Amino acid sequence: MSLRAVLERAFASRAELDDAVEREEVVETGCTPIASITPRSRVRITGVLRSVTVRPRAGVQAFEAELYDGSSTVRLIFLGRREVPGVEAGRHLLAEGLVAQVDGDLVIFNPRYELRVHA
Repeated sequence: MSLRAVLERAFASRAELDDAVEREEVVETGCTPIASITPRSRVRITGVLRSVTVRPRAGVQAFEAELYDGSSTVRLIFLGRREVPGVEAGRHLLAEGLVAQVDGDLVIFNPRYELRVHA
């Protein structure tokens, strides 16, 4: 490791270090970085859940979670659900599904997911 890399890591902010860890996890799991996904594509992504909310969507309850991978975010929307066991803010997970674009945001409706243990 070069002196420059050592110094950059030593003086990096906590947020920068967290982003780097998330990006490394994307590479290690063979997932697609969220920043590079496009609508109408089937993807496998991983990251940490930043927030979870329950809100009605077209008159139907929907459980929403924002997944962040160090590059960008995508909303995971579970239609007809008020809760999803194990899916909570701060949790790491891997998700698969078809990407849509809703109001300019990337969204995956009813994704398949796997809860991950993060060291």
